[in-house]
Amino acid sequence: MNSDSARSREALEELNQRIIACEKCPRLRQYCREVAAQKRRMYRDWDYWGKPVPNFGDPNARILIIGLAPAAHGANRTGRMFTGDESGNWLFQTLYEVGLANQPTAVRADDGLELKDILITASVHCAPPANKPTPGELANCLPFLLETLQIVENWRVMVALGRIGFIQTLRTLKEAQIPHAIRQSSFAHGAELQLPGGRWIVCSYHPSQQNTFTGKLTREMMRSIFTRAKALADG
Repeated sequence: MNSDSARSREALEELNQRIIACEKCPRLRQYCREVAAQKRRMYRDWDYWGKPVPNFGDPNARILIIGLAPAAHGANRTGRMFTGDESGNWLFQTLYEVGLANQPTAVRADDGLELKDILITASVHCAPPANKPTPGELANCLPFLLETLQIVENWRVMVALGRIGFIQTLRTLKEAQIPHAIRQSSFAHGAELQLPGGRWIVCSYHPSQQNTFTGKLTREMMRSIFTRAKALADG
């Protein structure tokens, strides 16, 4: 590991520790703790994470995934992004198929999953009730997203999952003073939006159960997003 890689890894770990310790959103913290205490019957033997969920992946990634938020009985249970629910099953199967993950499954934080050239972050790091963070909660988490962008400085492509992920991506670009003429209305599955310096935003429907069960998002659609993201990252 070279010195730049080591610095990025250390900076990301320090950021992750601050994310885990965050108490800025009382509503979200209360909800995560309540879910962790009540549990779901099928997970009654689990010791739920119940805290903000940190970023996960390669500190030197060229591809960033911006999701919505941890699932109440997924990442809020396991403590790792997209781990332990159906959305994660879709995502990691796809990443494995296109060569961005070492295995197709994500069951728990210690299952050996490693990401290659990709890092997963979120618009909000705590599970929100009904999967709907408030504008204030999104604003509270925006500095974490900005700092992630600054630490993972090798990024070439941001994959925005869902409209909220896309809007937070645009807000982060504004905070980072990265000029662009992209509007919120530009969101559409498969949309590719170029940024200065040969960087890109790629838009995708979120792999929520609502989208995957209804066929709004198919496995081929998801696979094409990350195949294209890899190609764009390669220039």
